Amino acid sequence: MAYRRAALSELLGDFVVYRNLCPMDPRLPGFPELREELGLKALPRKGTPDYARAVVRILAAAQRLRGSELSHIVYIGDTRHNDGRTIASLGEFLPIRGFIAAEAPEGAPEAEISGGVMFANRWGLLARFAEWLEKEGFPVDGGTAVIVDLDKTAFGARGRNSGPIDAARVAAAERLAEASGGEPSVLQRFREAYRELNDPVYHPFTADNQDFVVFAALVTAYEAYPLSRLRADVVEGKLRTFTEFLEVLGKRPLPRGLVELYREIEEGVHRGDPTPLKTFRRLEYRETLARIDRLPDASLPGEILREEIVITPEVWEFATEAEAKGALIFGLTDKPDEASLPPPGESGPPLHRARMKVLP
Repeated sequence: MAYRRAALSELLGDFVVYRNLCPMDPRLPGFPELREELGLKALPRKGTPDYARAVVRILAAAQRLRGSELSHIVYIGDTRHNDGRTIASLGEFLPIRGFIAAEAPEGAPEAEISGGVMFANRWGLLARFAEWLEKEGFPVDGGTAVIVDLDKTAFGARGRNSGPIDAARVAAAERLAEASGGEPSVLQRFREAYRELNDPVYHPFTADNQDFVVFAALVTAYEAYPLSRLRADVVEGKLRTFTEFLEVLGKRPLPRGLVELYREIEEGVHRGDPTPLKTFRRLEYRETLARIDRLPDASLPGEILREEIVITPEVWEFATEAEAKGALIFGLTDKPDEASLPPPGESGPPLHRARMKVLP
C-alpha cells in the first residue's frame, strides 16, 4: 500500500504563526512591529484579547498581499478551552464561525452548535460543518480567512493521532533528564513527578506550561525540592506560583545538573518568555521530527496512527475546498517556535514544511 504524502506548506505556504507571533512569511508583521503598533506590553497568549488583536492585524496584512480585504473568519481547532476562547476573542473584531473536534470513537457521531461554534466528537463531522456554513449563508470566499490550528488539528488529530505528539514531548523531557547527568534513580523519580505534575490540579502552579512542568519534575527528581513537599505546599497554598518556586530555589544550592537549567528558565521567566526552557523545546522538535514519516508503506494504518504524526485528511480537504473558493488559508498554533523549527545552525524543516503521510 502506498500512502499519500504532503506538507502543510502546500496549502499554507509560509502563512504560519507559531507561539512567538512572528509569521514565517517575512512580508507579514510580527510581534516586534505589533508590540509598538498595538501597544502590547508582553507577548500575548492564545485566547486573550491582545492575541486576537495581533492575529487580526496579521490576517489583514496577509489579505492585502492577495489584493483582498479581511471580512470574515472561519476557525478549525481541537480544544474547547484555548481554541474556544480564541474564537470568542476573534469574534469581537469580525464575524466568525468555528469547528472544534476531538475524536471519541466509543460513542455515536455527535455535533452540537453553541455560540457560532460546532463541537464534534469526530473529525469526519467537518463535512457537516461545511454544510452548516453554506446553510447559514456564512461566506467562504476571498474575504474569508480560514484559520487552521496546527498541533493536534492539521496534524496529529486530537483523540485519533495525538499520541505521537505527546510521546515526542515526553521523550524530550526524559532526554533532558538524562542529559542532566543524574543517576538512574533520578530518571525514575523524574518520570513519576512528570506524570503527577501534568495533572490539572497543578495548573494554578504550572500555568499548564510544559516548560514549568518539566523543570519542576526535574527539581523534585534531584530532591532539591522533594515531590512530597511540593505536593503539600501547592495543596496548602504555600506555593502559589512558579515564580515563587524559582525564588525559593534561588536561595539554596542546587545540584550541578540543575544549575544551567535553573539559570535558563529563571532568565526566561524574568523577561516574560512563555517558552523559557528552550533546551527542552529544541529536544521536542527533534523528537517530533523523528515521528514523522518513519514507518514504511507496508505498515498498517492503525500502526501508523499510533507511531507517526500524520496530516488530518478532513482538515486538508476542508482547507483545499475553501482555498478553491478564494479563501485565505492560515496556520495558527500555540506550539512553541523552538519545538517547531530547527535550532539555530542545525538542519531540518519547520513542521509545516515536513512531509507527512495523510490518512484518517
